[in-house]
Amino acid sequence: MARKKKKVGTYPSGMILFSLSLALFLIGFCGLLAIQSKRLVRFIRENYEMRAFLDKDLDAKKKQALYKTIGEKPYTLKTGGQPQISLVTKEVAAKEFIAETKEDFSKFLGENPLRDSYRIKLNEDYFEEAKLQGVKEDLEQIDGVFEVVYQENLVDSINRNITKIYLVMAAFAVVLLVIIVVLMNNTIRLALHSQRLLIRSMQLVGATNGFITRPFLGRGVLQGLIAGIVAVALLLVALQIAVHNLPELGAYQEPEKIAMLLAGILGLGVLIGFISTFQAVHRYLGLTVDELY
Repeated sequence: MARKKKKVGTYPSGMILFSLSLALFLIGFCGLLAIQSKRLVRFIRENYEMRAFLDKDLDAKKKQALYKTIGEKPYTLKTGGQPQISLVTKEVAAKEFIAETKEDFSKFLGENPLRDSYRIKLNEDYFEEAKLQGVKEDLEQIDGVFEVVYQENLVDSINRNITKIYLVMAAFAVVLLVIIVVLMNNTIRLALHSQRLLIRSMQLVGATNGFITRPFLGRGVLQGLIAGIVAVALLLVALQIAVHNLPELGAYQEPEKIAMLLAGILGLGVLIGFISTFQAVHRYLGLTVDELY
């Protein structure tokens, strides 16, 4: 039976595709987490409320004028041009208090000491302790506002934790990328080991380095592209599973950023395949006869 001849640029690629696909999937997963977490952080910030308690005995006309004044402030969040301000009457506030504490203060006080209040959602840009303090002071200067309260120090704590999370994710992605490049480099070198004598033979008959390298680079780019496609498919499946199990995530999707991430994964796969193959081939091109054996 005739022995099958080796063809330049061919080598076992199953392990390479598996390793690269898995690595690209992990990087893409980190990217998806970053995109989703950023959107969720924005949701948290825009749903943070500051409470402005009103003077007692304000009539409906004065409350409406106060609503308009607060709504025109630059720090008030607007959705579709509508200020995100809600009126909580003292009766509603009393029911909320009783539901939370399980104590009915009206039985021993004989009256409701609470005040009507506006719950105000703020723009994301004001989600800092110093800016919130400025908003509080500005609101308390408005006629009809008795007092403004918010959870102090909570904002700075949230911002610090968010920064830590982003730093950890970024560091993990960078470390993973370095590991991928090193791993792929070594894997492709081992795969090309079976072709080292063929590469040497082509050199001896006068083939240029570019001629020898070209088919390997083509295969490396193809492998990177295939691995990228596999990783993108796995990411889309993971995203669909997440949305299916947590329907709330569907409201926070950012298709443009996700599309950019998936395109970046494809490009990264091609780039890693090209660079790793180029380095591995040129290593064998520079070996002496003794080093080949």
